[in-house]
Amino acid sequence: MSQELIKHIPKFISEKGQLLKDAGIDRSKGEVEMILCFVLGCDRLQLYLHGESLIKESHIEQINEIITRRLTREPLQFILEESWFYGRKFFVSPAVMVPTPETELLCETALGFIKEKKIDAPKIIDLGVGSGVIAITLALESPNAEVVALDVSADALEVAKKNAIDLKASRNISFIESDYFTNVTDGEKFDLILANPPYISEEEYKELPPEVLADPKVSLTSAHDGLGAAMTILRDAPKYLKPNGRIMFEIGYNQAEKVADLTSQNDDYKSIVIMKDLNNIDRVIILSCS
Repeated sequence: MSQELIKHIPKFISEKGQLLKDAGIDRSKGEVEMILCFVLGCDRLQLYLHGESLIKESHIEQINEIITRRLTREPLQFILEESWFYGRKFFVSPAVMVPTPETELLCETALGFIKEKKIDAPKIIDLGVGSGVIAITLALESPNAEVVALDVSADALEVAKKNAIDLKASRNISFIESDYFTNVTDGEKFDLILANPPYISEEEYKELPPEVLADPKVSLTSAHDGLGAAMTILRDAPKYLKPNGRIMFEIGYNQAEKVADLTSQNDDYKSIVIMKDLNNIDRVIILSCS
């Protein structure tokens, strides 16, 4: 097998990619490329140009082990213990949800608001930090920011802290174990309140693919047909928002109208904007209270 790898990288990718495809995995060839690049410590171009010369006998067992685990539909990010977000590599484990590209829209929107309003030292809170992608991205892209990162899971906080240290973002992030605003200081105010809350209903949860089911359930599902977390944020967030600040959080594909209805029942909210993701799906809610 090592000779095959050395002589026929494209053939190996095609054959193993077909195995993954037969197991129901999308982007199967791309995942084999990622596995090879991870094991060999190279990028995709180097893989195709010099891959044969990079592979050693010691790599073969590791490559096969990763592919065998992936065939069980264990997320590749958990196998490799890494996930890329906003151009940066984050450590991930089953203690946190695998970051999704849609969340980059939330970060871009928040950063756009900071730039538009010329907020030199924004104060930001991330409700449910998980692996830390939102808090760390905002801290690095807005270096004067003061970020408070909350999570109900102590294990998730440890993952986020590790990423903050690894990515040199811990200087301006405070980590607090808290169920939403429970342990936030009364009277503390923020320019931005951000969240990627759980928004999947119990019925929808039953239909999720195995890779998503590997995420912590607490990160995915919410009561009241998936709207429970949004309801908590809508109820409590105005008390912690600075004048002219914004509340921004992700929603499920069918929740924009329902969330809009909820805000219309609360006199704190003065405006609502709904952002669509790259798939033209309603994804981010932006709220102001002044």
